[in-house]
Amino acid sequence: MIVILGAGESGVGAALLAKKLGLSVFVSDQGIIRSQYKAELIEYDIDFEEGSHEIAEQLQPDILIKSPGIPEESEIVKLYKQNGINAISEIEFAYSYCKGIIIGITGSNGKTTTTNLCYHILNENGLHVSKCGNVGYSFARAVASSDFKYYVLELSSFQLDGIINFKPHIGILLNITADHLDRYQYNMELYIQSKFKITKNQTADDHLIVYNEDENIQKYLSEHPIQAKIISIHADLNDTGKLYQGNNLVADISTSRLQGRHNAINICSAAQVALLCGLSQVQVQAALDSFVNDPHRLEWLGSIHGVDYINDSKATNVDSVFWALDAIHKPLVWVAGGQDKGNDYSVLLPLVSKKVKALICLGLDNTKLIKTFSGIVPIIKDTQSMSVAIAEAAQIASAGDAILLSPACASFDLFKNYEDRGNQFKEGFKLLKIKNI
Repeated sequence: MIVILGAGESGVGAALLAKKLGLSVFVSDQGIIRSQYKAELIEYDIDFEEGSHEIAEQLQPDILIKSPGIPEESEIVKLYKQNGINAISEIEFAYSYCKGIIIGITGSNGKTTTTNLCYHILNENGLHVSKCGNVGYSFARAVASSDFKYYVLELSSFQLDGIINFKPHIGILLNITADHLDRYQYNMELYIQSKFKITKNQTADDHLIVYNEDENIQKYLSEHPIQAKIISIHADLNDTGKLYQGNNLVADISTSRLQGRHNAINICSAAQVALLCGLSQVQVQAALDSFVNDPHRLEWLGSIHGVDYINDSKATNVDSVFWALDAIHKPLVWVAGGQDKGNDYSVLLPLVSKKVKALICLGLDNTKLIKTFSGIVPIIKDTQSMSVAIAEAAQIASAGDAILLSPACASFDLFKNYEDRGNQFKEGFKLLKIKNI
């Protein structure tokens, strides 16, 4: 019997795969299951409980699958451990039944953009490919739905923590910077080890693509033997927008919607995947030129009186903000703040002192931001709502400036999630646009 903890996309995807395989399965969620997922469980005659783990606590499963959002320290997981039952991730479960070529992508930042781009390049060139994992459908749902030739799989550290045998044929490790340390005892080494689980089962027949300028990646590689063939990404970007790996042209990003050094790394990684899958540089370029990224990732909304509005709500850690500041070459009114995750803002000081003319703090408690950047940024405002933050930013900005929402923090103090935060910023922009027509 299989018990699945959590009835979100990951848990329900695992349940659907288990049901298709003819396995006995029970789903338990301590919260209230969303209507779309509850409807699927009912439709496929899958037993479940919500609002507690009361029934699950009495079961002795052969396999325990834990959704990535449930920490190892939760009471239900500890109870199973005491009974000698360790949880695996939905990723590990689906891997056992996957017949296709897996392209696994992880890193602290850039995972979703790189996953979307890899999928787009392969799909545009006619390859039978699924995009899944931490973006879109769960891996298990994708495996249950069809035998794809390629699975482009975004992987969080939480998902990798629950693997045993899982391995990608092509792995990408974009970067490792401090994030989610509350799940890793505030120990950076544990977080680094978690990210490198993407390659722990790889062999000499597999490939691992890494960004060679990331200090944490390079330090780990110098101290630990890796079995996979390593492809180091340099992402050398010249003034014309042409991206080279050594002497080889990878892409011309001057014609792409993806801009900035961080996106050069994403593009170079995705291009290497495409080349390994048998595509040409010409095919990569054509797909890159037609690629449109997901919202909330350096999303240019438009201009009002010569002021650009840029929604980067997905930037929930310091490293993401660093790349956003680096990519924009205009004086900035920076909107930042939210639920702090143990951030160290010192790495931002050189860019902030050079580029930011005003900081609009947006959060319930902005003390840390204000303390860090006082004396560095000429104007600092303390706000607790998006409407006030946008109004303050618009009043300060002048023609030729950009207003950048790039929070460096989680969103849950004032918003449902980063999408809600970004959407409220977009709505605020639309209202300003209407007022200024």
